[in-house]
Amino acid sequence: MSGLIAAAIAAHVPTLGLAQNTPDYQQNLVDAEHTLGDALRALQPDLWVIVSSHWVATFDWPVGCQPRHTGHCVADEAPQLLPGSPYDYAGDPEFAGALVEALGAAGVPSVRNESEHYSWDYGTYVPLHHLDPQARVPVVTLPSVLMASADECLRAGAAVHDTARRLGRRAVFVASTALSHVLVRGRSNWPTPERQEADARFIERLKTGRIDEAIADFPEYARFVGAEMGGRPLATLLGALRAMGADGSVLAARQYGAYTQSSGSGNAVMAIAAPEVLARLGSPEAPPPRRVGAAVAALPYARRPALPRGLSRAGRPRSLRAGARAPGCAG
Repeated sequence: MSGLIAAAIAAHVPTLGLAQNTPDYQQNLVDAEHTLGDALRALQPDLWVIVSSHWVATFDWPVGCQPRHTGHCVADEAPQLLPGSPYDYAGDPEFAGALVEALGAAGVPSVRNESEHYSWDYGTYVPLHHLDPQARVPVVTLPSVLMASADECLRAGAAVHDTARRLGRRAVFVASTALSHVLVRGRSNWPTPERQEADARFIERLKTGRIDEAIADFPEYARFVGAEMGGRPLATLLGALRAMGADGSVLAARQYGAYTQSSGSGNAVMAIAAPEVLARLGSPEAPPPRRVGAAVAALPYARRPALPRGLSRAGRPRSLRAGARAPGCAG
């Protein structure tokens, strides 16, 4: 079987990059990504395709076309946490070039990133450091594009699956992103109870394969929880999942580890695939996010605390639409 054989959500908070900086309550995320990586590599994928919240492009979708990704990753927002970790992964220029063409054909402006001087952002480095620490699987990288609308992100995700299928590649798509992402100072702080509840519903929709429902509700969800980069990496993931489902696959998801806080953000590690693939991945279900009661859970988004419509310096992104700015985080 070619195309996307699985997809994943991975956490990337910079405290996960070096063991000495990882607080005890976030070690769960590191362990989850190691377990998930072992399981996904056992499927023998041909490549990872990773979209990062911290590679930020403005107009076009540059695709990492380098034959080899080498360098040192510095967390530019928190260099004290990740001051320069080396990496060395093979690329897949053939796939990357074909993806540039497929994106263009889908009306998604795209260019080739062939710079030999380009260095990975920590949203790319941290998940792959745990998912594939021995760098056994080639990598193609994608950014979050500020001018991209939700619909454009959906089409970009679909193009990844279509390209893998056309080239006969068995690929795994990774969205490196938080869920809720309204940041506050203090790494141990949780999202508000209402945002935790919204994240729980999004997770449950993935677990039960209700991808169309997640897509239909996504702009409202992303706005309410202040999704990282305006939800662009998650929207790209949803586009990839919808394309997988269009091929006749019934999808479900499994969570690895627990929903975990970081500076007001909510983070989860998940695999999404056909049930028979999930069965091969193994691993027990994680405990659900912290619950806040049926009364809050039943409230529509419109009756919960809303995000400001503009962009604050605290990092609250506007709704996911073309041109809406949405910074990353050091959360």
